[in-house]
Amino acid sequence: MIVTEDVGTVQREAWARGVLPPVEQVRPGLWSIPVPMPRNPLRYVLIYALAIPDGLALIDVGWDSEESWRALVDGIAQTGHHVTDVRYAAVTHLHPDHFGLAPRLRAVSGAALAMHGADAALLGHHSPADTAADEHTWNTQLAQLGAPTGILAAARVDLVRLGPGESMDVVLGDGTPLDLPGWDLRAVWTPGHTPGHLTFVDGTHGLMFSGDHMLPRISPNISTVPGELENPLHRYLLSLHATTTMPDGEVLPAHEYRFRGIADRARQLMGHHEERFAEIVAALSVRPESTAWEISQHISWSRPFDTMSDRLLRLAVRETHAHLLVLADRGSIRSLGGRPERWTPTSRKEVTP
Repeated sequence: MIVTEDVGTVQREAWARGVLPPVEQVRPGLWSIPVPMPRNPLRYVLIYALAIPDGLALIDVGWDSEESWRALVDGIAQTGHHVTDVRYAAVTHLHPDHFGLAPRLRAVSGAALAMHGADAALLGHHSPADTAADEHTWNTQLAQLGAPTGILAAARVDLVRLGPGESMDVVLGDGTPLDLPGWDLRAVWTPGHTPGHLTFVDGTHGLMFSGDHMLPRISPNISTVPGELENPLHRYLLSLHATTTMPDGEVLPAHEYRFRGIADRARQLMGHHEERFAEIVAALSVRPESTAWEISQHISWSRPFDTMSDRLLRLAVRETHAHLLVLADRGSIRSLGGRPERWTPTSRKEVTP
């Protein structure tokens, strides 16, 4: 285990080298534990362990795999605790890299699980028939966005399930205190990435556990997902705007590395989406009456569109669709409907009152 005072230096260097960072004690009684995400380009999720009088509390728990479980157990051991000492786990959101190990952790340690109600509602037990219905819904949406058949055939609903009769022990809302002795943590609702995404803010210690709401280098995926937010990017931009009013402090994200500059990073992310809006409008001006899939092929991504895996392609087209919905609300473009749905720029005459 490494003890460090420089904000994210060790984590940043590990990220640049493409290796797993070490467990770090980043503040007295606060540790960062990297938990691998097998076969995922993000490589790992950062779990945070906080000392409390009778053990530990965690923020997020990691991906559900044996490798991830071993890393979590070993990381907790480096803090001087055992996994059975975990009393509480506050989960930022429902995605598998953040929530996946929660049922196993609760079974082993008896830890109370806490999450926002909007995400908790999506974690119920599902029968094979329910899962098949979900997959049909997701594929229907992808077809409506213009995705080719090969992308649909590869689609799979990758949601974490709870067993029959299981639920969250604690449902958190905006402003709910976590009541962890020695800490001043409260939940702040930051929807967009998921309907119930939470950040956890400790004003006394100047800490913000940002989950996927804000990362130091990359923009989190904001996608239209069936059964979740109807206009997720609109909600995300509102969450970012609210974030700019928070007092500055150290940001402890779920991926990459720690950093400072809460308001500045929120403004950078808002600026990134404004650039993407302009890029989409420009693409549509050249290719009017395009589907979301066609537009996705003519805007910039972190890697060439034709080299992406099927999973990344699905994320890309849904992210493009999220931008289209905001642009339509602004009156910059309009839907022509159809199957698949097509989009075109709004003429000057159409937007003149």
